[in-house]
Amino acid sequence: MSTSPIEDTPTLDPVFQHSRREAVLIFAIWVCALLWSVPYCYLNGYPTTFDPDTFQTVWGIPAWVFWGIGVPWLIADILTIFMCLFVIKDDDLEPTGETDSAA
Repeated sequence: MSTSPIEDTPTLDPVFQHSRREAVLIFAIWVCALLWSVPYCYLNGYPTTFDPDTFQTVWGIPAWVFWGIGVPWLIADILTIFMCLFVIKDDDLEPTGETDSAA
């Protein structure tokens, strides 16, 4: 008598699957912001020579800070708010009919 591999595969709880999907999305947003911010700030924030006449600002903020930190932070905030409002859903945490005999 042989058992199929499908019967031996455990099923994952839907709450766990939703939580994992949401965590992956949040981590992906974080990684994208990191991959933009660190190289951009490194390449533009630390010049070998400083010339005050050509120093660029955006709204009084150094341009490298605005584009390297401010913009990715703003985009990450907007994506996170969108995700919280439209992607993340509440899951039912009530038991699925199984009773705990030890209680």
